[in-house]
Amino acid sequence: MSSTVTKHPTIKRTQGFTLIEVMVALAIIAIALSSLIKASGSHTSTAAYLKSKTLAHYVAMNEIADLQTKRSWPDLGSTEDSTEMADFEWYWTRKVDPVGEASAGIRSMQFTVYMDENRTRSLAQIQAFISNPANNQPAIVNNGNTGNQNNNQTNNQGGNQTRTTP
Repeated sequence: MSSTVTKHPTIKRTQGFTLIEVMVALAIIAIALSSLIKASGSHTSTAAYLKSKTLAHYVAMNEIADLQTKRSWPDLGSTEDSTEMADFEWYWTRKVDPVGEASAGIRSMQFTVYMDENRTRSLAQIQAFISNPANNQPAIVNNGNTGNQNNNQTNNQGGNQTRTTP
């Protein structure tokens, strides 16, 4: 009796990834991409906030500079107004207080700038001091003369005595 053994061809294992390996790789990539998108969104919102805060600071500084160049003496108390800058309406509050009896010619101003008309959340707050322009008016100098008829005149500029001569 002779027995014959027949050999069946074996199935060769092919090279590649299994379905489980592909699913795990996709899950890892999805998690990584979602955290990158979240970080990018956070960066964008932070940049927008900083831009708004910077513009609000500019609004307050411009209002202070405007008062100084107009040489105006603001009334005591609070004033609310709005200003347009960078195609956006900015709402601000100016609070003016006296500094003290010894400094009657100086006032403290506090500017607070808001994005909304209800003034619920401030973006910038600046404190500045302004002196009464009536107390220290500078002499207008033209070619060495003050422009006055009397060239031998004494001027009081901000508490300093100066004498102008031809």
